[in-house]
Amino acid sequence: MPGVEVNILLAMAAGLLSFLSPCVLPLFPSYLSFIAGLSFEELQGTVANPRTRRAILANSLFFVLGFSLVFIALGAGATLLGQALFQSQAVIRRVGGAFVILMGFYVAGWLRIPFLMREWRADLANRPAGYLGAVLTGITFAAGWTPCIGPILGSILTLATMTQTAATGILMLAAYSLGLAIPFLLCSLMIDRFLPLFDRFKRFFPVVTRGSGIILIVVGFLLVTDYFAVLSRLAFSLTPDWVSKIERSLLR
Repeated sequence: MPGVEVNILLAMAAGLLSFLSPCVLPLFPSYLSFIAGLSFEELQGTVANPRTRRAILANSLFFVLGFSLVFIALGAGATLLGQALFQSQAVIRRVGGAFVILMGFYVAGWLRIPFLMREWRADLANRPAGYLGAVLTGITFAAGWTPCIGPILGSILTLATMTQTAATGILMLAAYSLGLAIPFLLCSLMIDRFLPLFDRFKRFFPVVTRGSGIILIVVGFLLVTDYFAVLSRLAFSLTPDWVSKIERSLLR
């Protein structure tokens, strides 16, 4: 199906940018400490304790499962909404493109939207024990949009409303979840190396946020002008046959 490859790659890149945003990356040690039930000092000492490292990875996997369930459900819902409004696809594309451009200006810091600057988050003061607690924390994380992750995720959901099948929307949000999950799991495995790297990466936050905003503005412009469809058809023509076969089997 033309455009699916572009949408999935874009969704995965959006997930990675969400992880690198100033609202997620600086809080990563806190998230990890909470879901693992360890203090910050204990996290720093996990390099010499393989059993603790395995426990952290297991809890991280269930945390990822929690937020993935929410994102994927949103993707399916967005696609079904788009199908219900199929006769208005041209209008949805233009309005959605304008929305993505607006979110791009907001993410880049060139536009202030007070409503989006509020945090809608349900805090879990005491995490339930075990893997169920990690899943619930992941669901809470996904449901509590922060000022950074909300606009990026909202833009991907806007793209999902323009897809033809619920399976495509599910794949897009699964790709978004994967883009967010991979760096989370890698950093969980290498927490002792993450902390020094994070100190050096902090100075690049303005570049990441502005770059994310510019990407959203470009995508929004492509949607408004319908050049996104042209790009999607080009990507489809360059896709190897074996990749297309796998894609078709997933969308059945």
